[in-house]
Amino acid sequence: MQDISKLSAFLENEISTFDFPSQPANLYDPLRYFLTLGGKRMRPILTMLGAELFDVSGKNAVHAAIAIEIFHNFSLIHDDIMDEAPLRRKQPTVHTKWNTNIAILSGDVLLVKAYQEICKQEAKVLPRLLEIFNRTAIEVCEGQQLDMDFETRNNVSIAEYIEMIRLKTSVLLGCALEMGAVVAEAKKEDQELIYTFGENIGVAFQIQDDILDLYADPEKFGKQVGGDVLANKKTLLLLKAYELANPAEIEELNQLKIQSNQSLKIDSTRNLFDKLGIREAARAMMDEHYVIALQALEQINVSESNKKPLKDLADMLLHREI
Repeated sequence: MQDISKLSAFLENEISTFDFPSQPANLYDPLRYFLTLGGKRMRPILTMLGAELFDVSGKNAVHAAIAIEIFHNFSLIHDDIMDEAPLRRKQPTVHTKWNTNIAILSGDVLLVKAYQEICKQEAKVLPRLLEIFNRTAIEVCEGQQLDMDFETRNNVSIAEYIEMIRLKTSVLLGCALEMGAVVAEAKKEDQELIYTFGENIGVAFQIQDDILDLYADPEKFGKQVGGDVLANKKTLLLLKAYELANPAEIEELNQLKIQSNQSLKIDSTRNLFDKLGIREAARAMMDEHYVIALQALEQINVSESNKKPLKDLADMLLHREI
């Protein structure tokens, strides 16, 4: 079985040679630009590992893997528009570098390109791949809408938040792995188990992101620590704080929302969270999903050596510092 680094190098080469027409330049240049911005390529690697788990070469699932990566990038282009984000991976976003209309249209083309890639897989697995992909694409849109809805709501529950990150982020990880298992023609119950593994790793990963935003080492984080606090974003940490706080602490949280001094706002929020044990509570929830993921993986009847790359990747994702 190839290790993750070899799969990553193979995948990066495939993506680097992905061909777009030269004209219209304003339609395709943004896509060439965006796909060169890099990223972890975690999702397509998961698709290839999903195939290798069942003793099928990850290269056999490369078209499904590229489709996952293309879809992910399509969603990022559109998310950046909705979030009015100026930067992506420290580079100008497509709508900033060109304009919003170009970004919308280019993103639309990228979605179609994802379908074209899926259709290059073997015909016998194509209906199932399309079923999984279509379900997931809708769920990702549902998650994004919930995220936007939460911006104007004051009564978001932790359960609602977990469901939002499951839809917006985690289902695509589950989809990536499940599609790899489908290419390998794994049993239906094993396809479902590997999906459960990916979905719960995704939830744990997003909770870790919430924690890192406030508690990461600034030298390693690559962006301002406390960005979610400054934006008054409803993260798991903030929702947990409201759940555990007494009335005086709730009033303090409310006052911190309108604090104009950025450093004071971040430091005071962190101090209050520390008093309430918020980081530990969030880590406990993260660990719960990590355990569920590993339990699902353990139920799949393949060798431990086949499972090791997935366990190693999950461990790396959930013990990162940035």
